[in-house]
Amino acid sequence: MNRIKWMALAALVVLAGLALTAYGAASWDWFGRARGAGAIEGASIPAAAVTARGQSQGAAAAALGADGDDRVLFGDLHVHTTYSTDAFMWALPILGGEGVYPLADACDFARYCSGLDFWAATDHAEAMTPSRWLQTRESIRQCNAISGDVQSPDVVAFVGFEWTQVGRTPSDHYGHKNVIFPGIEDEAISRRAIAAAGVASQTLRGSPAVLNRWLPFLDWRNRQDYFDFQHYVREIQSVPECAADVPSNQLPANCFEAAATPRDLVERLDAQGLDYLLIPHGTSWGFYTPPGTTFDKQLEATQRPERQTLIEVASGHGSSEEFRNWREITLAADGQSGECPPPTRDYEPACWRAGEIIRTRCLASGANAETCEARAADTRLRAANLGVAYHLLIDGEQPTDWLDSGQCRDCFLPPFSHRPRTSVQYGLAISNFDNPSTPRRFRWGFIGSSDNHRARPGTGYKPYDRMRQTEAAGASSDEWRTRILGPQAQPSDEPNAGVTRDTLLTRAGFQLTEVERQASFWTTGALAAVHTQGRTRAQIYEALQRREVYATSGPRIMLWFDIVNAPGGSAAPMGSEVRMGAAPRFRVRAAGDFKQAPGCPDFTAQGMSAQRLAHLCGGECYNPTSERLRITRIEVVRIRPQNRPNEDVSGLIEDVWRTLPCDDAGQGCVVEFSDPEFARAQRDTVYYVRAVQEPTPRINGAGLRPTRDAQGNATAVDPCWGDWRTPRSDNCLANVEERAWASPIYVNSTRR
Repeated sequence: MNRIKWMALAALVVLAGLALTAYGAASWDWFGRARGAGAIEGASIPAAAVTARGQSQGAAAAALGADGDDRVLFGDLHVHTTYSTDAFMWALPILGGEGVYPLADACDFARYCSGLDFWAATDHAEAMTPSRWLQTRESIRQCNAISGDVQSPDVVAFVGFEWTQVGRTPSDHYGHKNVIFPGIEDEAISRRAIAAAGVASQTLRGSPAVLNRWLPFLDWRNRQDYFDFQHYVREIQSVPECAADVPSNQLPANCFEAAATPRDLVERLDAQGLDYLLIPHGTSWGFYTPPGTTFDKQLEATQRPERQTLIEVASGHGSSEEFRNWREITLAADGQSGECPPPTRDYEPACWRAGEIIRTRCLASGANAETCEARAADTRLRAANLGVAYHLLIDGEQPTDWLDSGQCRDCFLPPFSHRPRTSVQYGLAISNFDNPSTPRRFRWGFIGSSDNHRARPGTGYKPYDRMRQTEAAGASSDEWRTRILGPQAQPSDEPNAGVTRDTLLTRAGFQLTEVERQASFWTTGALAAVHTQGRTRAQIYEALQRREVYATSGPRIMLWFDIVNAPGGSAAPMGSEVRMGAAPRFRVRAAGDFKQAPGCPDFTAQGMSAQRLAHLCGGECYNPTSERLRITRIEVVRIRPQNRPNEDVSGLIEDVWRTLPCDDAGQGCVVEFSDPEFARAQRDTVYYVRAVQEPTPRINGAGLRPTRDAQGNATAVDPCWGDWRTPRSDNCLANVEERAWASPIYVNSTRR
């Protein structure tokens, strides 16, 4: 019997060896399969429900004295599915995911869960194979095909992609931008989703294994998900590179096309004769933006700033709106090397905190104060020159060791490691003087989006289910955390000598970033709102083109912002650019979002199965009552763009310039203001407003939840972890004042 057992065991070992050999010979995805776009289940929303939306908006407009034909539609122009690599990774069971988030889910979610008027699919171009690009277009067409009346569709879906550029240093970083196309037929859409050359593409196309190959065997019950992910990566790597010296319109459809800079991206899109929107987003998100990066180089004519007509002010990654005068590092004249500035009451640079961690350890080891200060100074300098990888310098570091360093302490829902000189306000304040008589400036309209990676457009309607409605993800146990991040190094009282700028530049980009503290900054999505005369695709796109749009942090706040004495005696809406010499006068109308009822509207049960509704919506949908939240005030921001080279922008951004109380009895308010200083100043001026709503709970509304001393310094933090350390049932709620940002009105002086 023993001999038989040993023979059987030997046979199993041989079979296992053969299986593994075959698996390895097939590039470790032998059992993998392609994940498709899925099947859309939901039917069109009843026409009566769509009509009721318009009537409630019309009533709000009438109550505020606005044009009764003016409609406000809400949408989300930044949505990822499992076709995006990071979305697929976060969907894996080791990170608490559900295995797949196909494009069809996004259509059903927008229609039934979030109740949007429009949305766009914007998966990362770096992972978009010809097959996936074809399936994306077909799925979007299917979503539109069941939208009911073409003159009043229940939802409009757009095709787009994300150009995910990441630079390792401030000089070569341009950031992420979405490309949105107006039509859904092939001739109106790029033949390929154009990727960002550099780190993002190299990480995917050049790495033999993006994920640990042994994961299927470590989590055998969920093995298919890991096999499928490896197959997904191999599909990307199998697509041949496009010829770099051939114009985009002459390339075959089945190659991998990349653009290194915004200029290259614009040239490739223009070569195809396309109409499109090019929208920067997450601009101040420090997860991937090197410290010291500014918007200035993107105002050079070669980078085609005039094509970037909209900007995403806020998303589920945080708000990129606000400028602050502190610096994360101080760049040297070469624009590459840096030094670490000392902390202020409002901000502690992460490089400074790195020095303090080493100092504390050094003193605890018994070394004298002089030695420890020298080590701290050396650590600060080295950390300032490691970009987003500063944390790798400290062996055995824990996320809580960093306290709230690198974070904006007084910004509204800031992104992780906010970069003020790539903020929206900074971008509006700077000028390029290559032609001194006509300074070049950004002329953005404002939108918000979700940047959701779970095929869920418009997640900001209710603060529930943090692990599905935000980007929070993490290991299910300490054991899995070690498997994902690697074994923890032993703490040292000296910085790691092997971590240098030169060695880090050889590594893949996203392996360098600080990950775990970021979970405290993931929140639900923002929205884009458009002013139109109807619900058609063309009307929505035209509103986006003319910048008659605004952003909200998630609620469906109603907002109008007009200059009432524009040239010719007429009024001009948000997004307008006018030239005048007299004092401009403005009118703002605003009304809060409807309070939400629990659950979902009755019609949802008629259009989808109970099982799919539960899977997508989790039992909660956008479900407005008839009662509105109140707008508490209108804040006016005034920005006077630079009118000479190197003019200090800190004195040009006035936030808040004026605060106007909103006497809101439940239907909103109307306020007016003017700027008598405009005529005397004789300089171009940018004005925009924020409508601020009464406080309501928000997921991760308090960020790292720091404890502070009497001087305002953080002494401890209580992060909202994305892993097992924070229970899934804990939504980490805190009250915030949700808001809407009107697109600016650009008032140029006739006397300049």
